Amino acid sequence: MTFHVIVGRGATATRTALHLAGDGERVRMISRSGAGPEHPLVERVAADATDTDRLTRLTEGAHTLFTTAAPAYHTWPEQFPVMSASLLTAVERSGAAYVMLGNLYGYGPVDRPVEPDFPLAATGPKGRARARVWEEAAASGVRVTEVRAAQFYGAGAFSVFSLMVQRQVLESRLALVPQELDVPHSYSAIGDTARTLVAASRDERAYGRAWHAPTSTLSARDLARRLARLAGAPEPRMEQLTERDLTLLALDNPFWGEMHEVLTKPGHPFVVDYSDTEKILGVGATPVDDVLREVI
Repeated sequence: MTFHVIVGRGATATRTALHLAGDGERVRMISRSGAGPEHPLVERVAADATDTDRLTRLTEGAHTLFTTAAPAYHTWPEQFPVMSASLLTAVERSGAAYVMLGNLYGYGPVDRPVEPDFPLAATGPKGRARARVWEEAAASGVRVTEVRAAQFYGAGAFSVFSLMVQRQVLESRLALVPQELDVPHSYSAIGDTARTLVAASRDERAYGRAWHAPTSTLSARDLARRLARLAGAPEPRMEQLTERDLTLLALDNPFWGEMHEVLTKPGHPFVVDYSDTEKILGVGATPVDDVLREVI
């Protein structure tokens, strides 16, 4: 029976584990809390990914090590390199293939649809941290690939939309959003991202390069309206948080200060090209309404 290790316990990790287990493959999920889904083929282990020796032992014999974990948002520049170095060492020692979940921060600001071979030109600390993680893994000689997702949406998602729009719409409350409300933006469904991770792990053509998780592109307001319509909720009330708002909020919580770096160019759509993922890996985007129905 094929055996895999997943580091992380969030929605994407859970969906990836259940996908693999549903195909009869054994999964060991590793997180500091030891959390994970209940399934006879899913083993949950409490461990710290920066404990390289223990992580190596837990990865021995695995076909693939998937990583979906991330440190606290405001600690990325300091903590991501530490965690990623430990993961890469465990892969080198164990011989497992390495499948990374990444995002789009490494590209920096763009003014046309983002393709996976774009240069990682970010200059901000979070973008550079994400770019460095991929660059070091790609240069290491291990069998590695990265699936880069856009802003998440869907059941279990942890994102601007899920935290700052979704519940507010369902509860008929004002949503305050740190992005332009009427400019098209690409979103990745949790389930589609998990399917892409699994597909990439099983296709030799996937290794040595990055892939984009499938996306649906629409404005935050349009996405909120579709959620409201499906839920039978009133027309969403939404306002954009300004950069000054974020600065003031950051006085009490460092998370808000981190949002400045990842704001898109004013007036510019943020669109992701995932055509290679669809053509080569065979994974497309789930219809938006289907994803939102699962949320509801």
